This record gives sequence, C-alpha cells and structure tokens, in this order.
Amino acid sequence: MELSQLLSDVNSFVWGPVMLFFLVGTGIFLTIRLKFLPWRNLFYAIKMILQSKEKHEGDISPFQSLMTALSATVGTGNIVGVATAMVLGGPGALVWMWISAAFGLSTKYGESVLAVKYRETNSVGEMAGGPMYALKKGISNKFIGSTLAFLFALFAVLASFGIGNMTQANSIAAAFESGYGIPNYVTGAVIMVLALAILIRGIRSIGKVSSVIVPSMAMFYFVSALVAIVANFENIPDGVAEMFRMAFSVEAVGGGVGGSIVASMLTAMRWGVARGVFSNEAGLGSAPIAAAAARTDHASRQGYVNMTGTFFDTMIICVLTGLVISSSGCLGAVDIATGKPVSGAQLTILAFSSVFGDWANLIVSVSLALFAFSTILGWEYYGEKSLEYLVKNRSVIMSYRIVFSLITFVGATTTLEVVWDFSDTMNGLMAIPNLICLLWLSNDIARECFDYEENVIAVEKRGAKNN
Repeated sequence: MELSQLLSDVNSFVWGPVMLFFLVGTGIFLTIRLKFLPWRNLFYAIKMILQSKEKHEGDISPFQSLMTALSATVGTGNIVGVATAMVLGGPGALVWMWISAAFGLSTKYGESVLAVKYRETNSVGEMAGGPMYALKKGISNKFIGSTLAFLFALFAVLASFGIGNMTQANSIAAAFESGYGIPNYVTGAVIMVLALAILIRGIRSIGKVSSVIVPSMAMFYFVSALVAIVANFENIPDGVAEMFRMAFSVEAVGGGVGGSIVASMLTAMRWGVARGVFSNEAGLGSAPIAAAAARTDHASRQGYVNMTGTFFDTMIICVLTGLVISSSGCLGAVDIATGKPVSGAQLTILAFSSVFGDWANLIVSVSLALFAFSTILGWEYYGEKSLEYLVKNRSVIMSYRIVFSLITFVGATTTLEVVWDFSDTMNGLMAIPNLICLLWLSNDIARECFDYEENVIAVEKRGAKNN
C-alpha cells in the first residue's frame, strides 16, 4: 500500500463516526452538566469581550486572547470547508454544522476554563497553559495524566507544521496563482517575511496583530457576504427550507437549491459536524492554549470570552458562506471540464460572482489569504507552547519560531496531498487526550462555572438592578 493511501485511510478512521460522536457527545454532556449556562450566558459572554483585565495576571488582554484563538480557527474551513460540506453532504450539512457548534460552545468554554485554572508561569515570565497542563496537574493519576499530556503536546507540535502552516500557505499561493497568475514562490516569500517579522517577537506581537487583522478580515467578509445574500434574498426562504428538509430526511433526497446534490440526514450530519469541528476547533484543545495567556481574574470569565469564538466562527461566518452559496443557485453546478460538481473555493467564488461578477475572485482570494495567514499566526503560538511543554530550552523555542516561518515558503511552493492527510490526522489525534481531560475534570469545570454564576454574574445582575 502506498504511503498516501495509508495516510488517507488512517485519516478517514481518525475523523470517522466514532471521533465525531466523541466530539459532539462531549459537548452535549458538558452542556447538560453545566445546566445550559454557556447557552444562557452567550450574550453576557459577547459583552465581556472588550472588558480588558489589565491588572490581573496574564500576557495579553482577553480580547487579544480571543482574537489569537480566532486567528487560528477562522481559516480556509470557513470558505473551502463550508462549500465542500454542502457538496458532499447537501445543503442540510449547514444545519448540522450549526447544531454541532451550539454544543461546541460548552466544549470551548470547558477547555478554556481548565487552561486558565491550571496555567503556570514559564522561565521568562509568560503564561503557559492548555490541555497538557490541565492533564498533568488536574488528573490525580500522574502516570495517565503525564502520558496524555505528552501525547497532546506532541500531536499539537506536529499538527502546527501541517494544518497550521504548510496547508494554509499553500491555499494562499494557490488562490493568487489561479486568480492572478502570481508565481507561488513570490507569494511564499511574502508570507515567509511577514510571518517571521511577527512571530519572532512572540505572543504579544501575535496578539496585537491578531486584534487588528481578525476583526478587519471578518468585517470585510461579513459585509461582502451580506451584500450577496441581500441581492439574492428572494431565494433565501426556499434555501433555508431546503437546508432543513435535507438535514432531517431519512432517505436521500435532492433537488431545489441543491441542484444535482443528493444526500440523506446521515450524510448531512457526517459532513456538517466534521467540517464544523474542523472550522471552530471546539474539542481539539488548541484554542485554550491562547485562553491561558489572557489577563483575567477568573477562569470562568475567560472561558466565556473564548467560547464566543465558536459562535463567531461557525454560527456567523460559516453560516454566511452557506447562505451565499444556497441563495446563489450555484450549488450543484457541474464543472464542464471534469463532469463533477463544482466544490471548494471555486464554488464560493461562483456563488459570489452571481452578485459581484469578476470582483468575486478578488473578494474570495483576499478573504482566503487573510483567513489563512491569521491561522498561521495562531497555530505558531499553539505549536510553540506545546513544544515548550516538551522542551524547556528557550533557544529551541526561538529556533522553532524561525523554522516555522521558513516552512511557510515550503508549503506555498510544494504539492501537499500527503501533508494534508498527515496533518489532518495529527489534528484529530489532539482531540483524544483533550476530550478525556474534559470528561475527567468535568467536576472542576462545573465548580468554576457555578462559582462564577453565583459570586460574579448574580452580583453584577443585582448591582445593575439597584442602579
């Protein structure tokens, strides 16, 4: 068996039904265990984003922490992943993407709470936290905790070079080469220089850049998508009805906005959940590494702030992409050259072109480039902190920043079929120790959640009433 086929088979198993059930099941369990407080306090969490805790321990503000986490999650999955899911799983995949994200709120909240609760200060005075520290310090059986912590950190370092680096750089280079004929090596060189300039200075630099680039790119894409949706608004009611019809149809159905796409509920569920989790990373354990760096007075406060990342990533940006595609009438369009349905970035471009014409290529290319580049920044921090857990030597950490930046050039200029499968597998394997951690320490999460609800939120509500 060829290496590429072996990696593909392993990847299919890792991201198969068992893993998806484990991911969503953990979210359902935590939602119930926390008495639906992550849902009930969603708007409170959104209000908390801009309330910086300057006087508390941490490296960056809560807002910068969230933007760093969002920089890693808002990526190619929001443009390419949504389109792919709707082709392979039908329009109903978008509904299941939204459902998985709803339970993912509790997962993201829980893992961020543990990251802050069990964080520690490293040799240069920076915060270090994430699933590896929660596993090592929170689980009473030190052998199991340390083993799972080592595995998580190892998988995260390996995933950072693939899913967080080479594949992102490759997506940017491919977009500009196909759209504007810019050679891959030129794009690769620009990415490499920009990445090196930002990453060499560490988390404070990443946090500052992310706090500018993430809101800007999100707003640019939000406005563009909203214009496209409003322009095709007459198709929205039928499009939404078709999504729900195909999302819950036991038998395979097609037609309507899906064109030639035929899918059943199980197919829609599989692709919607898989692409949703891939996009928002709830349960993978990556985002809480950024949460641990935040200046905050309570683990639960930052848990709520970082939880909103899943809301913005999947419930807003992914849904906008899905509505643009479903209202455009392009879903199910067949590529004349290949005879297969148009998918991925090309489908998203085709959908935007129904309103913007030739400008669609620019909108999607720029959005894709910004999304992917921000992912490179966020994932460098995840990989660096995971490597720091494994190797305490600071010279190794500085070398990692340089090597990580240089590898973006390799990613932009090479074919990556094997890298995609390998890095996707490492990304999935990260989730196993993290989910075990969430279930094992669910009582810790609940205590922090209920304590914050009783002693902070309830007090704030009483104060607001008295005023």
